Amino acid sequence: MAEIKQYRKSELALMYFPKCETKEGALSNLKSWIKGNAELTTALQSCGMPPRKKSFTPKEVSLIFHFLGEP
Repeated sequence: MAEIKQYRKSELALMYFPKCETKEGALSNLKSWIKGNAELTTALQSCGMPPRKKSFTPKEVSLIFHFLGEP
């Protein structure tokens, strides 16, 4: 079970995509998953998540786990 805490975006992306060769690739995949889930995107926007931020807050991580499942 993954801990709900603040994660750097690349760190969380690598948890979901551990077989990606680069953290950029993992991050790109995670961004696609988030954009592909309208409910998650809306929930993250309602938290005030700025798109260029380098980390996810514990609340944002909780939402990601809720909508995408734990890595």
